[in-house]
Amino acid sequence: MQYKRILLKLSGEALMGDKQYGIDPKRLAEYAQEIKAAVETGLEIAIVIGGGNIFRGVSGAAQGMDRVQGDYMGMLATCINGMALQSAIEATGVKTRLLTAIKMEEIAEPFIKRRAVRHLEKGRVVIFGAGTGNPYFTTDTASVLRAIEIQADVILKGTRVDGIYTADPEKDSTATKFDTISYRDVLDKGLKVMDSTAFTLSEENSLPILVFDMNTKGNLQKLITGEKIGTIVTDK
Repeated sequence: MQYKRILLKLSGEALMGDKQYGIDPKRLAEYAQEIKAAVETGLEIAIVIGGGNIFRGVSGAAQGMDRVQGDYMGMLATCINGMALQSAIEATGVKTRLLTAIKMEEIAEPFIKRRAVRHLEKGRVVIFGAGTGNPYFTTDTASVLRAIEIQADVILKGTRVDGIYTADPEKDSTATKFDTISYRDVLDKGLKVMDSTAFTLSEENSLPILVFDMNTKGNLQKLITGEKIGTIVTDK
């Protein structure tokens, strides 16, 4: 395998599938099968999932809501998604643990680095909920922070496009794809990979980010076995 331990970052919107909001059970089941196939290769997998399919703190603030209150609501949305993903993965026979940055003992374990690493070593999929536990930080930042803490080899950012392009390929038919790109080039070109806080943290810790299409069946399996798909961001 190309990697031993990864952190998979999924957007909350990805769980909507063809719906306008909420969770599409079909998409959830597809993701669970992809994750199961990866686990069966011996890969250790941690997951951070957003909450944008349910609530976004920034959107709430734009409509007059207190930003801190809105961000905490967004953190709870990530926990709902985490519970849904946990249920779907366990339905395939794979053991999981949901660890949250905000204590909610009846449904999840509190995040403790050593506990998270031990779960991974035992072959369990670890899902991190509630972001960093702090307002004003996105789940992008949470994914980089957790990846550094558990010493993941790479962040795999699953999106609906197959990599990083010179422009939005859904809006610009002339956009061309990068196979590899450096942190500095991403910043210089103004490309949207992650928010600036998350991206800077990743760069400072030399943590590679690989952007790929999670919605194409088999892509996760291909990627972890070394097939060249998506776009990787490194310090070179």
